[in-house]
Amino acid sequence: MKRTAFFIFIFLSFLAGAQTLYSHLDKKTLALGEPAVFTVRIENLGGKDVFIAPKNQLLPFHFEVIKDSISKQKDLYERTVEFAIYQEGVFKIPQLDIKIGDEVQQTIPYEVEVVNTAKKEDQINDIMNNKSVKLEGRDYWDMYKFYLLGFLAVVALIFLVWQFIRYGRRRISSPVVLTNQTLKKLESLRKKKYIENGNYRAFYVNIIDITREFLTSQYHIPANVLLTDDLIEYMKNNNTISIENEKIVEDVFLRGDMVKFAKNFPDTAIMQKDFDDIKAFVKRSSKDLEFEKLRKDV
Repeated sequence: MKRTAFFIFIFLSFLAGAQTLYSHLDKKTLALGEPAVFTVRIENLGGKDVFIAPKNQLLPFHFEVIKDSISKQKDLYERTVEFAIYQEGVFKIPQLDIKIGDEVQQTIPYEVEVVNTAKKEDQINDIMNNKSVKLEGRDYWDMYKFYLLGFLAVVALIFLVWQFIRYGRRRISSPVVLTNQTLKKLESLRKKKYIENGNYRAFYVNIIDITREFLTSQYHIPANVLLTDDLIEYMKNNNTISIENEKIVEDVFLRGDMVKFAKNFPDTAIMQKDFDDIKAFVKRSSKDLEFEKLRKDV
């Protein structure tokens, strides 16, 4: 009997010392723009550090953060995010990876349905009755002058485009020009110091956008409309990009998706390597295009 009581005591002591992770969403059906609150709570911390997405970056893109408050004590961590959504539909809060000391735990996923509470049959009444107003020539000019000016502007634009095509233009879409433009964008991204400040989410959003635009203009790949998995499959089947460059794009894009959904927390060394790899890929792009041209000629 004493032995059984001893094991029960040890088990209860273990439970008392383990961290307990809770998450809670106060509403699962919202009207457009209606505030809701998502809460993450960790008990029995024992002074351990908590690693989680930075402030205002915990929830996915469509969730507009109103307030993001964090409270941390020795044995308690609580984060409360007040948000609103301004589009109709069903939106998901995915499982969130939270590192507590050396252990990683996950929250449960949630779905939020956003509905438009306005009804078609709702009647809008005027405050005052309509009045008849006699219009003069100047009144018609004030009403339609912007349409006339807009029409003249369109005619002028068509004329300029026709002249531009007729008398030639500098090929701003040449591979060298596009490469230099993209290198300038990467340099601008570096100056924002996202890497040095550890702002990995902003860094990967920007570098992926720059790379997508470059793939679309330089290689004529529809990277701006394809999801990451579809883009990787397209590149492998297209054979326009070398295997080395293709691997760089694949690694950076997959890591960016993991960061976007708070499933990966890269350090500055990884971010710097991804930046250098993308920059090197952009510089090497002309070799890919030369090989593709040679392959087509053969």
